[in-house]
Amino acid sequence: MAGLSTSFLRPFEGKKPVNIRTTALLGAAFVVLAAMLVWTTAHAASGSELVPTAQEQQEKIDQLTKRLQRMKEREAELEAKLKEAQSKAATPAPTPAPALPSPSMSGPLQMAGPTEIDTYLPGISQLAETIPGVSDLGKLDFNGVLSGIGIVQDHPVRASGDRTARTDISNAQIILQKSDGVVQFYLQAGAYDIPALGTPLVTAGKALTDLYGPLPVAYLKIAPTSNFSIMAGNLPTLIGAEYTFTFENINVERGLLWNQENAINRGVQLNYSVGPLSASISWNNGFYSNSYTWLWGSLAYALNSANTLTAVGGQNLGFSKFSNFATPALLNNSGIYNLIYTYNSAPWIIQPYFQWTWVPHNPEIGAFRSTSTLGGALLASYALTDNFFLAWRAEYIGSTGSTTDGAANLLYGAGSEAWSITLTPTYQYKKFFVRPEVSFVQAMGYTPGDVFGSAGRNPAQVRGLIETGFLF
Repeated sequence: MAGLSTSFLRPFEGKKPVNIRTTALLGAAFVVLAAMLVWTTAHAASGSELVPTAQEQQEKIDQLTKRLQRMKEREAELEAKLKEAQSKAATPAPTPAPALPSPSMSGPLQMAGPTEIDTYLPGISQLAETIPGVSDLGKLDFNGVLSGIGIVQDHPVRASGDRTARTDISNAQIILQKSDGVVQFYLQAGAYDIPALGTPLVTAGKALTDLYGPLPVAYLKIAPTSNFSIMAGNLPTLIGAEYTFTFENINVERGLLWNQENAINRGVQLNYSVGPLSASISWNNGFYSNSYTWLWGSLAYALNSANTLTAVGGQNLGFSKFSNFATPALLNNSGIYNLIYTYNSAPWIIQPYFQWTWVPHNPEIGAFRSTSTLGGALLASYALTDNFFLAWRAEYIGSTGSTTDGAANLLYGAGSEAWSITLTPTYQYKKFFVRPEVSFVQAMGYTPGDVFGSAGRNPAQVRGLIETGFLF
């Protein structure tokens, strides 16, 4: 350091020299302090960006509050619309009650499910305390039939008041029944027409006065168990495959075999069923006579849900000369026997049956020798759609004897025969139905004067008719 000026050391002359280590420590402390100051300043600036101010926080709270309020308002609007839609929506129709087994229906027409009526009967509650099973006698099922008919035909039997064309009421009936419990009953009341092939037409007014009156079917039924019952009153017959009233059958008119059968009888009937077997036995007045000397029996075996075989028989065990429009003397002293097979599984109803009738020798009623008829019929219906059906019937019947051997006239003269065919398209929509029908009857081996036309000499007859109405 020679030659270097030492004038800068003069201020420290005469003083204690400075410690270099101390100076270094002070410098380092200064650097650390400066770095901390810079970091704190930066951190404060950064923190001011991450942590909102009180004003910003309040603004966000206000925004969330408004959003929540809008959501609540929207929820209220949706709830109001839902309630309005529910109130305007059509209330689903209740499941209709199934049709009852009475009145019996061959098809394809279907009776509407009954309307339930709950009436108040004074004294029933007190009576029920002493007589079981009568507490609900006021709960009834209601059905009805209202229909009209129009008919045209050739060769009317004018001697019987028949005409070429006419219109009439075919059914104006109401049905009240109690079909459950120990004590049951059935009432069918009103007007009716019963057209039948090969016979003069009968008006509804004449049917009411000369046949079964305004209450044709009415009975009390006691059913102590589910498989046993007793019935008494005006009962539907057990005989035959066709029922009495037009709406019950696949055809509007009854057939030639039906003309040999009774329709309604007064009496007592016992019914019993076990498994596939059903049996009935009845003591009654046969063809609505004044003599209770008829015994009926029926035995049905259900092979399965679609197939049933039925044997029916009835015989007058006494004798009665009583005769009127509802009670032909020959038939009222006869025996009637059927074998009926029924197949019923959509779209088909098929029912063939055979019938034998027998009138014993009895000169008092014109049977100078035993006379019988033998016949067979095939009834069928096919469902083309759920509402449209095609039904038909074909039948043949023949009688024994001749006009010279004393045989009774059970058809179109002793020993006569006949066949028929009937076609009945059927449309039913809910309670409304319409059925046009055409039929043809041909008699053979007949006695002149006992068939069709004004002189009873025409062996054939054609009919066209239409029936329409409501089942409710």
